[in-house]
Amino acid sequence: MSDRKKNRESQNRNQGRPNNGPYQSGPYNGPYQNGPYNGPNNGYQNGPYNGPNNGPYQNGPYNGPNNGYQNGPYNGPGNGPYNNGQYQQNGPYNGQYQNGAYQNGPYNGPGNGAPSGGYPGGKDRKSSKRKTRRRVIFVIEILVLLLLAVGLFVAAKFSKLKTEKIAEGDIIINSEIPSEQAAVMKGYRNIALFGVDSRDASTTDSRSDTIMIASINNETKDIKLVSIYRDTYLDNTNGEYRKATECYQFGGPKRSMNMINKNLDMDITDYVTVNFNAVAEVVNALGGVEIDIQEDEIVHLNNYQVEGSEVTGLEIVPVESTGLQTLNGLQALSYCRIRYTTGDDFKRTERQRTVLEQIFKKAKTANILKLNEIIDSVFDNISTSLSVTEMASLAKDIAAYNMSDTTGFPFEQMPANIAAGDCVVPVNLAQNVKELHTYLFGSDGYTPSNTVQEISNKIINETGIQ
Repeated sequence: MSDRKKNRESQNRNQGRPNNGPYQSGPYNGPYQNGPYNGPNNGYQNGPYNGPNNGPYQNGPYNGPNNGYQNGPYNGPGNGPYNNGQYQQNGPYNGQYQNGAYQNGPYNGPGNGAPSGGYPGGKDRKSSKRKTRRRVIFVIEILVLLLLAVGLFVAAKFSKLKTEKIAEGDIIINSEIPSEQAAVMKGYRNIALFGVDSRDASTTDSRSDTIMIASINNETKDIKLVSIYRDTYLDNTNGEYRKATECYQFGGPKRSMNMINKNLDMDITDYVTVNFNAVAEVVNALGGVEIDIQEDEIVHLNNYQVEGSEVTGLEIVPVESTGLQTLNGLQALSYCRIRYTTGDDFKRTERQRTVLEQIFKKAKTANILKLNEIIDSVFDNISTSLSVTEMASLAKDIAAYNMSDTTGFPFEQMPANIAAGDCVVPVNLAQNVKELHTYLFGSDGYTPSNTVQEISNKIINETGIQ
């Protein structure tokens, strides 16, 4: 029987039945019957919503062999996002999760998984590992190149320094220091600091206006500064008793370190020397330092600027008022040199420590660009025995350091005009050394070495001051 005849008979059978109504055999036949909603391939019967192979709701609103929720967008062997689309075909959560990200893992499918290979065991797993390995190697190569670049940069900076390696055999350390005290001192890094009245920090033809011990607690990072008064009457290492400042002029930093070690039972093996220019340049690079200026200091500060300007080439800016204010490099340098107010040289060393504390305080918060500027400006004016590695090791912990206290030495002293000139005479050197070790290392009850005791007795005999 032809399709046309079958359709006509089907229409005749449906006429007048309860389900025909206006959409089948009644007044709305024609376009609604053989049009979009009916007819052999149309309408609700065989059109987009019915028929054997059509429409999402074929053969009933949700069923049919190949349509609707079965083979439409939500079902069927090859259609729909939840069956053979996104979430089904080969596992309960297939589709993009099955032949995509999670296939062959807990959200399975037969041969896929995470993009190319799956997480537990896709076929591209080896390729993924090779890519990961290449990335790691690339990152390591970049890091190595960066480290080399930094190393070259640091080496170039530190190459400006004037360095002097001090041989171990050239350093005097009193052998009678008790072993337990020597062990305590090993927990500290003790460095001699010298400031010289010279354009060249490494010269040995200048006296050291500044003599300090910087003692760094290796565990706590606390720093203590001790100024040795430049006119202190001591053994100049060879049995000759003179002012401490003269050691640098006749024997440079090595002899000055030996003078400190021999007279004070210290174990210093390294030094840093700076000249006028270094102090002024560092302060300028840091944007100045905050200093509380007293009335009797103003005239001397401005007078010292005249000589300082001749040495450094910096412009003189007079200080005109008292109180807390920001000093520039030349002003701060001149402040450090004042010795004609109440307190004489004792007050001068206090000023030096104050400026150094302020420099340290600002350097701790300086960024890398600022520190680089400081290096460029001052390294030509510094001499040291520290190696690049040692300086880098100290510098890397600068933020952790803390300037805990400062003082002057000798603690008990008396000015005297003797054969060596106007000197500061220790009132019993041995007792002062004992107090020094308590101050620096917490060594209560320390007994000075025989060498120190002999020097102390010699000073008493020569000066009569005890």
